[in-house]
Formats: sequence, structure tokens, C-alpha cells
Amino acid sequence: MPSPPAHFALKKETLTRHEEISPGVFVIGFQRKQGFLSGQAIKLGIDGEQPPRIYSICSGVDDNELCVLFNVKPDGFLTPKLAALKPGDPVYASAPYGTFLGTDQPAWWIATGTGIAPFHGMLRSGMGKNKVLVHGARHLNEFCFADEFTAALGASYHRCCSAENAPAVFSGRVTGFPAQQDALPQDQRYYICGQAGMAVETRDLLIGKGIPFENIVTEIYF
Repeated sequence: MPSPPAHFALKKETLTRHEEISPGVFVIGFQRKQGFLSGQAIKLGIDGEQPPRIYSICSGVDDNELCVLFNVKPDGFLTPKLAALKPGDPVYASAPYGTFLGTDQPAWWIATGTGIAPFHGMLRSGMGKNKVLVHGARHLNEFCFADEFTAALGASYHRCCSAENAPAVFSGRVTGFPAQQDALPQDQRYYICGQAGMAVETRDLLIGKGIPFENIVTEIYF
């Protein structure tokens, strides 16, 4: 995920939302004071001095709050501190930025873990029509926003679980679902969001199935 321009200074905000939506996974947010484009990100920190981290915006462009999604990394610098906050506490955020932008055109969204964040924002911004969503997670309780995606996308929402089995859930890694398709639309865009290894593997798989390189858009999570 690219860094914002150097002039994007962090500004103090006040948390209005702090919710653990599954074990170790949080949505936090503050009042939205400016517009943004679906798929963009912000830099977020706990003060104006310690290094911030980059998070995709998971809220819709018309939502009152600007929210991000993260999972706690026990050995991480920032996420344990963010998890310990509560509404009313200060955070420091940059202006929204980035080019991983959704459109109204038919497309595939492919994500693992909290890489689902920008697609949730796109869904809430009215871009769910003609989309196929493939979301990979290790455990069944890690499919964030599953109820919203199910209601909006129906049979076009595919959960891929690598460690547990359940009805209507693909058994295996996220790459397994597109790999098993006889054919994939070659005139659509494929948006990939997740860690580098997954993104590269998925990109190579899509290219191997005939998807033009220029139709693959990738956002790397670190």
C-alpha cells in the first residue's frame, strides 16, 4: 500500500466508534469531515509523533463516520494500542489518499482477512451491483461483514475457509475458488487486496487463466 504525499499531515480526531466485531478484529472510526473515494486509505496513529500505519477505509462515502478495520498483532507496535482505545480518545489521521478505486463496472473482488476493508467501503458506496466477491479466511469467525455481503451479493459472495468446514463455504484457500472455475471473464477487472504472497499468487493464477495483466488491480497489506 503506497504512502501518502509528504504534505499529508496527521490531524487530531476523536474516536466515535470502537467495536470488536470478531475476536481480535476491530472497527474504529471518527466523524467524517471531508470526502473520499471508495478504496482509498488513511494513515492512522495514536499521537502526532510515533510512526503511523496505513489502513484502508471500510466505510461508505456517504457514511457519517470514517472507519478502518484492523486485526490485533500481539507483537505489533500500533494495533494493540488502537485496540485499547475507547470512544472519546484521540487518534491522529491523514487525509484520504490512494488509487485502489472502485467503479460501477462488473468486477471481481478478491481479499483475505482484513483486506476485505476497501470492498466493504465500495459496497456501502453503492458499487455492489455486478460484483463477485471471493473472501478467504482461516476460521469461520473471521469473515468480517459477512451478513452485509450476503444480503447484497447473494450467490456472488464466496467465502473460502482454509481451517474449518461449513455448508455453503468453499473449503480451501482463497486462490482455490478461481482456480476451479472453468472460465473467468476476461473483460472485467479483478481487484486483489491482501498480503503480498497472496496477491502475487492470485495475480499469477489469473494471468494463467487468461486475464490480461492490465485488468488486475492490486493493493498490498503489510
